[in-house]
Amino acid sequence: MKMKKSIIYSFLLLLSHTVSAQKYTAIDKVALKIPDSMTTSTAGIARYVTAHFTTDEEKARAIFIWIASNIQYDLPNMFAINFYETKEEKIAKPLRTRKGICENYAAVFNDVCLHSGIRSYVIEGYTKQNWVTDYIPHAWCAAMINNSWYLFDPTWGSGYINNKKFYKKINDYYFKAQPAVLIRSHMPFDYLWQFLPYPVTNQEFMDGKTGDDKSKPYFSYPDSLAEYEGQTSVQQLHASAARIEKNGVKNSLVFDRLQHIKMELENTKVNSYNGAVMNYNEGINQFNTFIQYRNVQFEPKRSDAAIQDMLDSSANELRSAIAILNSIQNTNTENAALVKQLTRSVNDAMVHVNEQEEWLKKYFSKGKVGRHLMFNKYTWLGMPLN
Repeated sequence: MKMKKSIIYSFLLLLSHTVSAQKYTAIDKVALKIPDSMTTSTAGIARYVTAHFTTDEEKARAIFIWIASNIQYDLPNMFAINFYETKEEKIAKPLRTRKGICENYAAVFNDVCLHSGIRSYVIEGYTKQNWVTDYIPHAWCAAMINNSWYLFDPTWGSGYINNKKFYKKINDYYFKAQPAVLIRSHMPFDYLWQFLPYPVTNQEFMDGKTGDDKSKPYFSYPDSLAEYEGQTSVQQLHASAARIEKNGVKNSLVFDRLQHIKMELENTKVNSYNGAVMNYNEGINQFNTFIQYRNVQFEPKRSDAAIQDMLDSSANELRSAIAILNSIQNTNTENAALVKQLTRSVNDAMVHVNEQEEWLKKYFSKGKVGRHLMFNKYTWLGMPLN
């Protein structure tokens, strides 16, 4: 994930940055005085921020300026992107070493925001510099300030690269940026995170056509975001993949991200299948335990409730397995065959469990003699039949 290279500024842009910097001078001074002992965790940083600042804008500024000022861009490892690294690992490294790449900057900013009571998300996508699309992905953040969504790039806001060297220089252009402005250089893989009513396609982004096009269908991103927040992680991945494909797979970065999501989904299905296998095995074990106990005519004695619980435990495990298997959709051919085979085995086991449920119901309805007779069949002569 790449650091921003040098940018040519217009006089008006420089002037706006000067005004912005002056606006936040007092906040920056307080934010940069946070004791080192509180910066070993995002929770510690958030405690300082919430103790010294009141509004979400003040908090976001304090978080942004501390990260941009204290984390150095890890230029030698700019290509060391690990999609499988946990959020905790992405956060721990820059706080420990004071170095990181964009995914580290974004992860820290996002987590401190969340600890400070600010709605925030990490956004993954790619960028364009000097009208040229970058060849590695990038990460930045969105946070809600005063009931509106703004974008924050603490990586690009921390400095720039020139002649393969990182230079620390705070750039307020990437603090609290309007979505309609940042879309000129920052393109999310999933257009939900553009926060625009008329999302820009990948082709339009590469062509520099990022203005509102009201001839497109209107996209209610607040409604879509609310739906996203109510979805399971698997549902979120499915929805994201659909939006990515809809927006046009126009370069290798978008293609790689889409393939990564599909791989995540397939891995999720494999993990679900493995969970179903565990439920099935446990259900069979519970059922066999019940059968073994029945074969010794429920000796030593247990209460009816305890006996019923043995069979119920088996049934519950098998039902859980069925529920998981039914949730696995659109998997590859090999995994689909495994799901089908396991589903058949679970259903067969449920037939035997149901038979024992009926037998046990009848058993509980009888008295002591009747229960004893259910373990043996007798002729009218009183001789037991095998």
